[in-house]
Amino acid sequence: MEQNRINLTIDNRPVSVENGTTILDAARACGIEIPTLCHIDLKGTCLNSHPASCRMCVVEVAGRRNLAPACATACTEGMEVHTSNIRVLNARRTVLELILSNHPHDCLICPKSGNCELQNLTRKLKIHESPYEGGEKSCHEVENTVSIVRDMNKCILCRRCETVCNEVQTVGAIGARGRGFETTISPAFGDSLADSQCTYCGQCVAVCPVGALTEKDNTGRLIKDLANPDKIVIVQTAPAVRVAIGEEFGNPAGTIVTGKLASALRKLGFDYVFDTDFTADLTIMEEGTELLGRLNAFLAGDKNARLPILTSCCPAWVNFFEHNFPDMLDIPSTARSPQQMFGSIAKTYWAEKIGVEREKIVVVSIMPCLAKKYECGREEFKTNGNPDVDYSLSTRELAALIKESNIDFNSLEDSDFDLPLGASTGAADIFGATGGVMEAALRTAYELHTGKPLGKVEFTQVRGLEGIRKASIDLDGFELKVGIAHGLGNARKLLEDIRTGKNEFHAIEIMACPGGCIGGGGQPLHHGDVEIIKARSRAIYQEDAGKPLRKSHENPYIQKLYEEYLGKPLSEKAHALLHTKYFDKSE
Repeated sequence: MEQNRINLTIDNRPVSVENGTTILDAARACGIEIPTLCHIDLKGTCLNSHPASCRMCVVEVAGRRNLAPACATACTEGMEVHTSNIRVLNARRTVLELILSNHPHDCLICPKSGNCELQNLTRKLKIHESPYEGGEKSCHEVENTVSIVRDMNKCILCRRCETVCNEVQTVGAIGARGRGFETTISPAFGDSLADSQCTYCGQCVAVCPVGALTEKDNTGRLIKDLANPDKIVIVQTAPAVRVAIGEEFGNPAGTIVTGKLASALRKLGFDYVFDTDFTADLTIMEEGTELLGRLNAFLAGDKNARLPILTSCCPAWVNFFEHNFPDMLDIPSTARSPQQMFGSIAKTYWAEKIGVEREKIVVVSIMPCLAKKYECGREEFKTNGNPDVDYSLSTRELAALIKESNIDFNSLEDSDFDLPLGASTGAADIFGATGGVMEAALRTAYELHTGKPLGKVEFTQVRGLEGIRKASIDLDGFELKVGIAHGLGNARKLLEDIRTGKNEFHAIEIMACPGGCIGGGGQPLHHGDVEIIKARSRAIYQEDAGKPLRKSHENPYIQKLYEEYLGKPLSEKAHALLHTKYFDKSE
């Protein structure tokens, strides 16, 4: 036997795996499928859940009296496993029938119908009736928040959401309450997510196998606005959307559909189709200038210079530090997210250019993130009650609306975004991947700080899917130390170090979701397949590489915006329109 290798048989087939491998992983490695509901695994990012709570993956292990959960049982030398004998099949059917006995049969109107793992398993196991009907079912009120709809009548207690919220994201907004038949997954504080420290990152929605957790659907609102002749309805779309939405139309993960996306949005009836990438470039101008300002103050010996500066593009991350690190609210950049910068510029600069009052304009965003829905409603992003961005749709919502409108997405001709708010550089595209905001900032900060052109624009040392990454960048003799984290659990580790004085960085990028925005809670569901995240990431960098301009400060329309309207980065007007402040939400 090789060192650290385990030899066993699965369904009479010899298998050799690394020590510590679970039966589930061993079986899947050799093409034997075992059904699961509670298990999800994103190796290489930060998510690995195997609570063994649903018992759908039970197998028979020779010499063991009880059936074993394959997702939580490690392989041992000489183990003999049977994954589909009569005893196992009967147990799985019984478990599934018991789950269905306390589950609503409203699949026709359920938001997850057609993409529900419970529905798929029921079909696969050919269960057409439930022998346990007649008893009293759970009855819970449905909670509608600004971002997430929580229907615990559909919860199957798989505890995926609890795992991702508490162990991966370390938010602790939800957890199990009660015992036996009274068990439910509820907010940790109060009776609603709004009363909890929920960040609305949407990762609980992304991993929920059923319709217990879904996004707040705004497609009906959009249809009404598009039908209103008194409104000018404009749309912005985030960089992560264009490398993921194609999956909803049968394309391989990572297919770039930027041109088709713009065409589809026009066919839906938007008056103008713009790009969030425009204000991603604008974000770099403001955030990058802020970084250089703090850095120069630090180098000049200013003891009040607050470093490291933290990126502020991710609203779930902003919500997280407002709840958990209120003593550090002066460290993050004050720059708004690209979504909110877009809304502000659209309803001021652009509205003035076309001679229309802001109240007549409806700004809609297409985002990979459910926290963007929450961000639209924050009071500081409103003028006299009128929001800069009226509301947001997830990538999944937009795909559903395109299908509902009978638009043949794959046959659409490519088209460009409208100008001026549709022009962008490659630096804006990479905002969608973890490390992308930092790399975009470095491209501009290097040239502004040194006065020298970059020979190579790629800063590959900040790329990757490790949960926490570190890099040192040579700024013409000065060593700039940067950190990157994705997943709020990893962010917490970096922030705790800063709080205790162990900080080694000048700048840190943080994104709430695994892989960054490409793995956002509103993206097409990947069901634990990390290769999908990797494919989207590759596409993001491919989109960047294909752009003629790849540094934010080279965008001619951004230059024109400053010349005509803002003056310069961090000007008084820029501060008023493009920056924000943060609040203590620890209570």
